[in-house]
Amino acid sequence: MENKCAGRETCAICGVPVHRNGEYAAPTVKGRSHATEHHYVPERFFGRSKKRPGTKREPIFKACPWGSESATAVFCYECHEELLHNPVLLPEDIERLAALVRGRGLSEATKPEHRALIAGRIRLFHEVIAAGIKALSSPGPR
Repeated sequence: MENKCAGRETCAICGVPVHRNGEYAAPTVKGRSHATEHHYVPERFFGRSKKRPGTKREPIFKACPWGSESATAVFCYECHEELLHNPVLLPEDIERLAALVRGRGLSEATKPEHRALIAGRIRLFHEVIAAGIKALSSPGPR
């Protein structure tokens, strides 16, 4: 996905013009609007890691369930690091998610050798997020 406005690169979420010239992550307007790239589906889910090049781990997914393996978008530092990497999950949110996990047979008494259950929980968590976005995007009372 390419996000540009009047030829300038913009954040895929908030739409602010982003830049690539200095002050990355600085607590300044310039630092907060620095361009960052984010994989829609984390590379670690496929056994890869940018921080450990050449190191291969057991993948959670052999193929991307959403058809977005290696796809990225550009975000401002703030939306990337503060919003995407730090979702707010309150105790009641975790309790409801845990109930969904149990209801779908994705809970664990002990860690199995396979990764199918965590893959199922990841798919479920995406389903929860997508359903919430869809519900909030629909017209009508909330």
